[in-house]
Amino acid sequence: MHKKGFLAFVLAITALSVFGGDAAVFQNLGFSPNGRYFMFAQYGVSENSSLPYAQIFTVEVPRNRFVPGGIRKTTARTTVEPGSDGRGALFNLLADALPLKKKYAIDHALTGRLLYILLDGAEPKPELEFRDFQVDKKYKVVLNQSSTGSGSGIKASFHLVVTVEDASGGIRSYTAGDPDYWRDGVRSYRVRQILLAPDGLSLVFAVERSEEDPAGASVRYMVETLKL
Repeated sequence: MHKKGFLAFVLAITALSVFGGDAAVFQNLGFSPNGRYFMFAQYGVSENSSLPYAQIFTVEVPRNRFVPGGIRKTTARTTVEPGSDGRGALFNLLADALPLKKKYAIDHALTGRLLYILLDGAEPKPELEFRDFQVDKKYKVVLNQSSTGSGSGIKASFHLVVTVEDASGGIRSYTAGDPDYWRDGVRSYRVRQILLAPDGLSLVFAVERSEEDPAGASVRYMVETLKL
């Protein structure tokens, strides 16, 4: 191995050992044609057990609530080799979620329109401003979050203040999330993606949670939805 290659390898291993934990992958699984329901998943490989895991969630967008029985989870029984991202667990779980897909008319091809994405390695900002040029709307999203405690006793809450300005200059403000709801074991939040539903009447915020884990900081996902 060349010296530079070996150095890169050592740095990568060092970074992994410092970070610890495991980072799930967010997967958009699509909306219903009317934009009323949204399905998403997260998957990965447990740092502690090397077992792939996956979770699928189905949300009623206007109510910002899971549909009845809308959470499916699985953890594989067989460990995977280094380098695997665990997506096989998600593929297996999709069969279990098929009744939900049919009941709520989820179309995996209807993933909405991506209005914002936090690229890997980019510094998250507490205030986001962007424009939807297709309909000439301006958006401002402010992430407010608080945390208390430390170690295994840490917990955090958040909410989003969303301002939408239309082409005529009209401005509307909304709030997503609950500042009084504290999630145990969560260190912090950041907005990873913002999607516009196929009907153009709702927003879906994919929120990344940094969670306390014995092996380090783990990353999990949730969504907040907002009817415009």
